[in-house]
Amino acid sequence: MTSLVQQGEWLPVMEEFYSLQGEGFHTGKPAYFIRVGGCDVGCFFCDIKESWNADKHPLVSVDEVVKRANQCPSRAVVITGGEPLRYNMDYLCRRLHENHHELFLETSGSETATGQWDWLCLSPKPDAPPTPEIMSKANELKVIIFEEKDFEWAEICADKVNEQCLLYLQPEWSRSIPMMQNIVNYALSHPRWSVSIQSHKYMRIP
Repeated sequence: MTSLVQQGEWLPVMEEFYSLQGEGFHTGKPAYFIRVGGCDVGCFFCDIKESWNADKHPLVSVDEVVKRANQCPSRAVVITGGEPLRYNMDYLCRRLHENHHELFLETSGSETATGQWDWLCLSPKPDAPPTPEIMSKANELKVIIFEEKDFEWAEICADKVNEQCLLYLQPEWSRSIPMMQNIVNYALSHPRWSVSIQSHKYMRIP
């Protein structure tokens, strides 16, 4: 079994569900979500802390995951976590692409990149900075704003991604009311940034 996990044929899957993308550039897009367990970044504001410990989530055959994704009306698949890049994503991506899915990755960027992605959303954290490789590949940079100093971190990251990368500031959910006006004002003063919100929480969907 260890070799199958290393090859990416089995993964600790926390949950799978069909919903709408709630954040960033693809907000509102129907997609099949695959949440992989295991994360060592440990953001204090994480709203999926139950995903951190991979041992709490059963190893699942990737082929079975692909079969379930194939049953969805949408051909978009979002791989999220946890931190998916803790694992080899090559096999999962290959099998999903063989079945004509478009693949979207949500990552902190702190691990080595594996897999072939149609869209890479980078949400970097200062305690575990992203690798230069993932910085260069990101299609979307989504920086979570919890307090004022996070704007500085956002600019540090924005200067390292590629020129085509889309830039988003997103309030941390518990701080969305006190920080929203600051985020709006910052985007107005720095128009290379757009504002993202967790619209799925307003819609009360997964």
